[in-house]
Amino acid sequence: MAGRIRDEDVQAVRNALPIDAVVGDYVQLANGGGAQLKGVCPFHDEKSASFYVHPGKGVFHCFGCGESGDTITFLMKIEHCSFAEAVERMAAQAGITLRYEEGGYSPRHQQGERTRLIEAHKVAAAWYQEQLATPEAEIGRRFLAERGFDEAAAKHFGVGYAPAGWEHLVRYLRGRGFSDKEISVGGLASQGQRGGLIDRFRGRLVWPIRDSSGEVVGFGARRLREDDNGPKYLNTPETPIYKKSQVLYGIDLARKEIAKSGRAVVVEGYTDVMACHLAGVTTAVATCGTSFGEDHVKIIRRLLMDTSTYRGETVFTFDGDAAGQKAALRAFEDDQKFAARTSIAITPDGMDPCELRLAQGDDAVRELIANPTPLFEFALRSAVARHRVDTAEGRAAALEEASAIIVRIKDRSIQHEYAVQLAGMLGILDEQFVVRRISQLARWQRENQANGQRPDRRRTEQPAPVRPAAPAFRLNPRDPAQFVERELLKLALQHPELVSPAFDQYGEDEFPTPPYTAVRRAVGQAGGTAYGAALPDFTAAVRDACPDDQVRNLVTELTVEPIRSRRKADEIYAGEFLVSLRLQSVDRRVAEVRAHLQRLGTRAPAEQLNAVQSELYALQQYGHQLRSRGAAAL
Repeated sequence: MAGRIRDEDVQAVRNALPIDAVVGDYVQLANGGGAQLKGVCPFHDEKSASFYVHPGKGVFHCFGCGESGDTITFLMKIEHCSFAEAVERMAAQAGITLRYEEGGYSPRHQQGERTRLIEAHKVAAAWYQEQLATPEAEIGRRFLAERGFDEAAAKHFGVGYAPAGWEHLVRYLRGRGFSDKEISVGGLASQGQRGGLIDRFRGRLVWPIRDSSGEVVGFGARRLREDDNGPKYLNTPETPIYKKSQVLYGIDLARKEIAKSGRAVVVEGYTDVMACHLAGVTTAVATCGTSFGEDHVKIIRRLLMDTSTYRGETVFTFDGDAAGQKAALRAFEDDQKFAARTSIAITPDGMDPCELRLAQGDDAVRELIANPTPLFEFALRSAVARHRVDTAEGRAAALEEASAIIVRIKDRSIQHEYAVQLAGMLGILDEQFVVRRISQLARWQRENQANGQRPDRRRTEQPAPVRPAAPAFRLNPRDPAQFVERELLKLALQHPELVSPAFDQYGEDEFPTPPYTAVRRAVGQAGGTAYGAALPDFTAAVRDACPDDQVRNLVTELTVEPIRSRRKADEIYAGEFLVSLRLQSVDRRVAEVRAHLQRLGTRAPAEQLNAVQSELYALQQYGHQLRSRGAAAL
């Protein structure tokens, strides 16, 4: 295959970048027990952390959705890129020059599309930044200065300027070796009326939009001149590397502080992010030309480690107008668990954070963020404000609208608290009347939902024939026998030195659970634990020996799952499971021999009976020694 990266270079890239450092760009990781780290899975929506990373083995596994693999696999899945692109990206980060089987050192024409597009954006961002110092860009510098941003601030955020000509950037990128297709696919230029490429951004201030790892994936450009007939803000279109619903401006600068402080601040624009960061609110991010949506919630939850055991907070600074309120309340609809930890900071007089900083200084911005209103309370007050509560009719209408909001709150304890608050907002002295009304509405809603889930009998009288599914073996972690198999295999993969050489003497039949039998076979084919104890990463060898992805994923799962010992795994703990598994095998064989004796009966030849009885006696004696002497009897 042309352009194949050399195996030794791929391994060098794996070794150069620890998996926890790579995953940490996307997921906030915490201690997961033993040598593992855990976090909220980036591949599916979950309420508790089931995503584990084993830095020592260089692998990850999610016990919720089953995704697993190594560092390269993680990048491929989360960035939707090819194997070569993932390796090239990691190599660039690690400063490693890749060699290809057919063509020397990292030829550009062999690089993956994503890598080339990222490189083009990096070059473009640097060029835009240089243009900000040109005489033509004086209008842009003045725009920044009028909003309180000096040269240092512009440099910190990478703000640049796109000249007003038609193809300045296009010519520059061509000169740097990028093809027209790469420039066009990356959204840096578009097709002109005469057929040639023209710059997408012209005569505008330009902000680079980076992903959480710091790579430039797109740009946002602000109109500066009155004769510019385009939109006020123009963003990069959807491209292979830029999905506006999956990026947050400033996430590269804010992610570590978000994880550290447990708070994320969501503002509306690029200058608001700049103002917040310069004022000391370094957890601020903004959407890029789109409303705050479900994918944005997932990004923030991963950074906040937003689970049942970690209570992070998100603060919106949308202004108090109808559009701002609608945007803020959308989080209420998307994810109530997220919404319950969300607050709204209402800017005074409709000012955004940038305007507030300019008018009242950094302290005012910090104070705004420090005193937000809980989202549910904001929703209620917004509903009540739409009615004249000084009249009976207005109070009744406000009660009905606000009650509908409270009823949608799934946590009943919070529901009750807000029912009491609503009574106070409306000036209704009989709090219990409001509480009863909301309880009644909630009950009706539950009944309607339950009725809606009942099957239609008319449609179920003659069900369509269903082809039976093929039987599949399902692991049961609560099965004591399976638990012993699983724990011993985990020890063999994670700590081969603790179970070697005894483990290698165990046959595949001593692991009767089919998936575990396959793992035991892969361990043997990889050289066994005696060989693995001398390797820096035995797991990689075992994964290479697996016959298919199903077994390979189970190996990864066992590698990242914490050992169940309350103390550090040692030879005593390993010995307990070596003995337990051998005892299970002996007990199964005892049961088989007894059944054989019963089938033979008393009429069988004496020689045959004696042989079977001797085997039974030897097995019983061995079982007794295992129970009394432990690992010494192995």
